[in-house]
Amino acid sequence: MTIFNTPILSGIFHILARLIMRVLGWRVEGKLPGLPKFVLIGAPHTSNWDFLLFLGIIFTLRANVRFMGKAELFRSPIGFFFRYCGGVPVDRKKSTGLVDQMVDAANKADRFILTIAPEGTRHHVAEWKRGFYHIAKGAGIPIVMAVVDGKHKTVHIREQVFQPTDDIEADMKSIQEFFAGVVGINPRRKYITLKS
Repeated sequence: MTIFNTPILSGIFHILARLIMRVLGWRVEGKLPGLPKFVLIGAPHTSNWDFLLFLGIIFTLRANVRFMGKAELFRSPIGFFFRYCGGVPVDRKKSTGLVDQMVDAANKADRFILTIAPEGTRHHVAEWKRGFYHIAKGAGIPIVMAVVDGKHKTVHIREQVFQPTDDIEADMKSIQEFFAGVVGINPRRKYITLKS
């Protein structure tokens, strides 16, 4: 059980999130697909405020999500808190890589929605990190996209899922095209420029 599906508490946070989002002028368009497993990517990631926006979106949508965290965070005495918040520990000292560990976690779970910021940083990047893609491909699960449109204070959830193929370059280009031209919360950090 996580904070996102705890009886009563999750309902209270859902109401609070909707209220706060409304007061701040943010709204969510679309909804998450009714699938048990997928990788949810959110971009552009341009501000420290993105995390609070992420919480508002997740509680508004009543989604039970997971995120990756280094294994040290999940040790006593507060490790239980990070697990309760949806964290999945990743041990960088293991012989199996991060992708393999997340694929294993996805395969073992009945329901698994993994959230990732594909840029991996708030700063401008020329290329995305591809871990999210390899996790989805390895686990045989689709990718769902959430676009953070800071200019219009709207988060667009693409309800149509993207299923990775055997052509990673074409797939990455198609995924990134969905986010092209969008400005995040911090307008000074514009979105990546797509390769031609």
